[in-house]
Amino acid sequence: MTRGEALLAALGDRLAGLRGRITPDAEMDKITWFRVGGPADLLFQPADEADLAAFLKELPQEIPLMVAGVGSNLLVREDGIRGVVVRLSAKGFGEAEAISPTQMRAGAATPDKRVAAVALEAGIGGFHFYHGIPGCIGGALRMNAGANGVETRERVVEVRALDRRGNVHTLSNADMGYAYRHSSAPGDLIFTSALFEGYGEERERIRAEMDAVQHHRETVQPIREKTGGSTFKNPEGTSAWKEIDEAGCRGLLIGGAQMSPMHCNFMINTGSATGYDLEFLGETVRARVLERSGIRLHWEIKRIGDFKPGRHVQEFLGQML
Repeated sequence: MTRGEALLAALGDRLAGLRGRITPDAEMDKITWFRVGGPADLLFQPADEADLAAFLKELPQEIPLMVAGVGSNLLVREDGIRGVVVRLSAKGFGEAEAISPTQMRAGAATPDKRVAAVALEAGIGGFHFYHGIPGCIGGALRMNAGANGVETRERVVEVRALDRRGNVHTLSNADMGYAYRHSSAPGDLIFTSALFEGYGEERERIRAEMDAVQHHRETVQPIREKTGGSTFKNPEGTSAWKEIDEAGCRGLLIGGAQMSPMHCNFMINTGSATGYDLEFLGETVRARVLERSGIRLHWEIKRIGDFKPGRHVQEFLGQML
């Protein structure tokens, strides 16, 4: 019996009546943009918020739980993920709509690009930056995603979420505790939707701003590669790509993992990379930047799961800590 099958059997009748899909030993490499990683013991895709709440009420507190979005900035380690991964369905959590001349509501599984498109249709300005972010709203809320000089925190009014016991919470913008690429909202909350506010703007101007975002992405980012977007957060007073470049890491290749020659803060799977290759490459870059400039780069990509025995990657390769 596999780990996933054993966990599913242990939960037994607790999960009876759920409308969502439960998959034991789910292949996470199929849903992450890097296309690497071991399986999750269980993957649950709830039908809607009520279904998710029912699941959370029945899931024992000692079983680990995490949420995965579209997998755009997720690196899963080779031995996989213990416990349960929740992945919100597009059908139940992927809608976005304008509810006033300046406000929108979007589900947590709504692609960021879809939010930008709905804003364009409604003539609501301030959301063009989402056109260039390859993720979904849940991730944008959690990490204060931003681009082109705009951040999520500038548009959020309130966020709806469920806790580990299935209780509903409504968080204000202040409750989210936003900072650069960070939210201090409790980590066990699962965001289900959010209310946003922009401003009235001519559609022609919004379209021009979105086109500029798209042009920028296509000319400076390796968007057609197996990548997770920006690998490291920008340090204060400088850019991560600049520090990586000056440390001689542009194009650096380890196994099947490479720092993109096009944009050296993008890590790519050239076709044969493992999760180990990618994380080892990232920590090699961090070690070289630290040695050269004294700057400690911080991961923007979320790394989850367990290392295989003998395949553990230490931070900064265990050097200069």
